[in-house]
Amino acid sequence: MSSLMIKALAFAAALIIATIVVVKQMNIDLSDPINMITMIGAVAIAVLTFGVSAKYINQMKTDTAGGELAEENWDGIGEYKNELPGGWAYSFLGTIIWALWYWIAGYPVNAFSQIGQYNEEVKAYNTKFETVHKNADAATLQQMGESIFLVQCAPCHGTTGDGLSGKAHDFTSRISKKQVLAVIKNGSNQLGYQMGAMPPMMAQGKDAEDIATYVAGGMKGEQPAAFAACASCHGADGKGMNGMAANIADYDENLISHVIKNGKKGAIGTMPAFHDRMTPVQLKALATYIKTLKGE
Repeated sequence: MSSLMIKALAFAAALIIATIVVVKQMNIDLSDPINMITMIGAVAIAVLTFGVSAKYINQMKTDTAGGELAEENWDGIGEYKNELPGGWAYSFLGTIIWALWYWIAGYPVNAFSQIGQYNEEVKAYNTKFETVHKNADAATLQQMGESIFLVQCAPCHGTTGDGLSGKAHDFTSRISKKQVLAVIKNGSNQLGYQMGAMPPMMAQGKDAEDIATYVAGGMKGEQPAAFAACASCHGADGKGMNGMAANIADYDENLISHVIKNGKKGAIGTMPAFHDRMTPVQLKALATYIKTLKGE
């Protein structure tokens, strides 16, 4: 054994001893299988790293290149047709075998998981929450909805729901003229309503302006003739024909649920989906509160 190899293994031994000392001082329980696997891995890495490094450093000092040259070369630099070193090949094979064991029978697939425990506890709490608040009155829902809004919605829409000066949707009105014109021009295929995708409308120029002004104005006053194209899906009152299409006159639970579940992309920007963050009662509470933000 060369002096370089001896030095490398001595250094690895010193590192292993230092690791053991630190583990003892931190009172880490090595009877725990996970801690033991980690410790064994640390020892293996130390030995392999210094041993392999020393072997090849020493080999580079004494060996000369040899073998059959490949036909291809780059700027006069060619490669020898030498076999892959056995150590590399066995290490690669061992890594694959270990990975298969890890995913099939090792930790954390069949062992305790803090994430799994947390998810189970959240699921149990949400089930209890839904049962307790299933028949909550309007006042409770509004109070609950305000809390949800301040945590989930206010960072983008503002604490008062005003959209932070156009940075997000303004809940103090149902929809702006700019937003209506964008939907007329581009259509909408994201909210998952039973009516399906809304194609870009034929309305242009004055007709589009009249529709946008009427809808953004709260659908008050004389209804423009061009709105007949909208009424075929949204209804003459714009309330979505009992959930068949989006309610463009007001906020309702159905509309809020579709937006939360699918997200929304429009004239202002893109809102991600939040379907995995809220229970049905929380969605109802949020819709109840958002209705109170809309000015008359």
